[in-house]
Amino acid sequence: MQFIDQAEIKVLAGQGGNGMVAYRREKYVPAGGPAGGDGGDGGSVWLVCTTDLQTLLDFSYNRIFKAEDGERGGPKNMTGARGEDRIVPVPCGTVVVDRDTGETLGDLTEPGQKLLVAKGGKGGFGNTHFASNNNRAPEFATEGRPGGERTLLLELKLLAEVGIIGLPNAGKSTLISVLSSARPKIADYPFTTLVPNLGVVRKETGDGVVFADIPGLIEGAHMGTGLGHDFLRHIERTRLLLHVVDMTSENPRTDYDTIQQELVAYGHGLEKRPQLLVLNKYDSVQTQSPEELLAPFADLSLPKVVISAATRHNLEPLLHLCWQHLDQLNQSEAEV
Repeated sequence: MQFIDQAEIKVLAGQGGNGMVAYRREKYVPAGGPAGGDGGDGGSVWLVCTTDLQTLLDFSYNRIFKAEDGERGGPKNMTGARGEDRIVPVPCGTVVVDRDTGETLGDLTEPGQKLLVAKGGKGGFGNTHFASNNNRAPEFATEGRPGGERTLLLELKLLAEVGIIGLPNAGKSTLISVLSSARPKIADYPFTTLVPNLGVVRKETGDGVVFADIPGLIEGAHMGTGLGHDFLRHIERTRLLLHVVDMTSENPRTDYDTIQQELVAYGHGLEKRPQLLVLNKYDSVQTQSPEELLAPFADLSLPKVVISAATRHNLEPLLHLCWQHLDQLNQSEAEV
């Protein structure tokens, strides 16, 4: 699947229909009054959140979305038909920004959630609207108003409760593949993962928790180096981070510090997100005890666990820590 997480589209609301100049033309009514109807309102453009889409790929092919114009008013005081609204489905997790003003118009996260992005123009008034004691037969009507028009930037941020971060080749994809039914591409070289991978991990209660493997984080990621700048935004929605460190690396602590510095540099409070430190590939460093492996991280107060994703060593304690922290977050949010 091709993953597209940014798109630019143009939305055009419908123009209001013109009002009509008309008069009553009935037998035995020699001086029929005005009878011109109002124009119909133009249709509006709405974005609607749906679970049927997972990417913004469709917007690579279709970038202009226009609602119908309102119809002109008719004789006998008939109002023109209203233009039909244009409904544009977007995946859950889409942030909508006005390209010209930079204003964030909405953040669509719940299925069925709607956002009005271009309002239809009002229909014009027919001459009936202007009849008065001083002017019993007005000979004018007004034109319909133009509809709203905007260029929008759509940005997709994955909806996952747990984000798996770390340098390339730390074992993130292997970890999500053994914890869930996700089947990412896995190989023994950097940047195997070019798109975020989502997987649902089941709790003992049967509830599913969405995990996301966030790729492309290297030194300088916040400035666009590698793939990190494109994918750091997906961490913003996660509630808990699993920071995976490759224990076969020459300096695991330096690897850890590199990612932490990128989180701080990117901003948005990512460095304050609750984290678990996951020391991976224990199967390749079993000559050292877990205590020796944890020694370089002794000054860190966050919870730590030594695992081997490849052999599934210690995955149950890791998941227990995840559920424990998520429950604590739920409880804190409920109290607020």
